[in-house]
Amino acid sequence: MGLERNKIILITGGAKRVGASICRELHAHGAHLMIHYNTSANEARALQAELNLLRGQSVAIIQGDLNNTATLPNLISESVRHFGRLDALINNASTYFPTELGQINEDNWHNLMNSNLKAPVFLCQAAAPELRKNRGCIVNITDMHIERPKKGYIVYSVAKAGLVTLTKSLAHELGPEVRVNAVAPGPVLWPEDNPQFDEVYRQRILNQTLLKRVGNPEDVAKAVRFLIYDATYTTGHILAVDGGRSLNL
Repeated sequence: MGLERNKIILITGGAKRVGASICRELHAHGAHLMIHYNTSANEARALQAELNLLRGQSVAIIQGDLNNTATLPNLISESVRHFGRLDALINNASTYFPTELGQINEDNWHNLMNSNLKAPVFLCQAAAPELRKNRGCIVNITDMHIERPKKGYIVYSVAKAGLVTLTKSLAHELGPEVRVNAVAPGPVLWPEDNPQFDEVYRQRILNQTLLKRVGNPEDVAKAVRFLIYDATYTTGHILAVDGGRSLNL
């Protein structure tokens, strides 16, 4: 089953932005998708309708608050119930905002940790038996700043670094049946409603990439598709999709 093109894939935060691009790329490659969302119901329904128009009954959606750990196994069980099995889990959902030293509190700690690290831990744990049975895989979406943290983003950086360690730990824990890898995007989509990312800042980021351009969500989506479908002898790997910017940090 694990080598079939019509893999059954659950993706968190798949309704918009990079998540939606991943969904479109995998769907075009033959996947059936369970798209998780929290508050982006309209976007999730629109994406479901778009993809099901291309291939009927190939996409389902499921709502869930990743802060509620008790409900996370339901995302796995509902995916299996709906499609009959699960071949891959993509931990894509993420919150992103600055937490400068002196301004860190329990609310922003839990917000950033829950979506970027805690939820992936418990989702992977819940999915493990099914993925082992189907010789499936996990792909985590991390960040190019995992080795050189961005100033002012302490909690986010810690959470994403933890996700890298989770990726490598699970490669040990779940092998040989399950492959576990991650994609570390660089400048692909600018954060929404963040005044720090003005035109001057964006140009400086662009100049720091070796390719001298900003990437696009499709670049990340293709990397995820590669790790799921083609990288059959790769596990515990972090694939940078950053235009070479991590070499210039």
